[in-house]
Amino acid sequence: MKPIVELENVTFGYGAMPILEHVSMHLHPGQFAALVGPSGAGKTTLLKLVLGILTPNRGQIRIDGKARNGYTSAAISYVPQLESVDWNFPVTVEQVVLMGLTRSSGIWPWPSRDDAERLAAILDQLEIRHLAKRHIRDLSGGQQQRAFLARALITQPDLVVLDEPTAGIDVRTAENILHMLGHLSQNGITILLTTHDLNAAAAHVPWVICLRNGIVAQGAPEEVFTVENLNKTYDGDMLVIRQDGMLFVQQKPHPHGYHDLLPNPVPGEVPTQKPA
Repeated sequence: MKPIVELENVTFGYGAMPILEHVSMHLHPGQFAALVGPSGAGKTTLLKLVLGILTPNRGQIRIDGKARNGYTSAAISYVPQLESVDWNFPVTVEQVVLMGLTRSSGIWPWPSRDDAERLAAILDQLEIRHLAKRHIRDLSGGQQQRAFLARALITQPDLVVLDEPTAGIDVRTAENILHMLGHLSQNGITILLTTHDLNAAAAHVPWVICLRNGIVAQGAPEEVFTVENLNKTYDGDMLVIRQDGMLFVQQKPHPHGYHDLLPNPVPGEVPTQKPA
């Protein structure tokens, strides 16, 4: 099976300042992958290169076997960070989702019967059909994320690219989103996302790519999330714990803790925090 995404020795930067250097990776149909790394590591830049928003200074990018600047039959959808969205724009959930069909709708401004049926099916699949007439700004973070995922899926894509899909939402909702993305990958859609949540990636994503201006390591989380790889990626002192078949990642705490913020307790009294 040929890869749907291939990067071969890709380098990109603005002027003399490289952001990504010598990046080589490939993703196959139905693969679920996460880019992890610190802020400024080049994660969003790599997504933009895959999407064709940016062009590499050197190297090759191929989508479905074709050069990125040429024709490709693969359909690609993008889900942006929620914080980049203007929530004051007067639009409902169903209108947001139908925006995904703008390129294929031609001059006719109203959805066809097929479009309406596809809209209903996608909203049902993501369990937000009851929100179809709601204003997008009135939803919770998780509901908003599902609406934008629905907009991506209504185009029936081969590849979905997501920038921080679990940022700003609670732990349970984030796990639901990742579980849903995993289910989509099992149905043949390739998923590529960025995340800062290493533990969520370890628990839900079968392929991770550690990025720090280049690829430090890539593979299954249990192979890639080692102290050596994470220290190289985050330039910090990382702690990796394996217990009961689960993997937990944490930066080692500083020598001081919250106890240092408390006054010296009087015997018999419960310590309280020092006033600001």
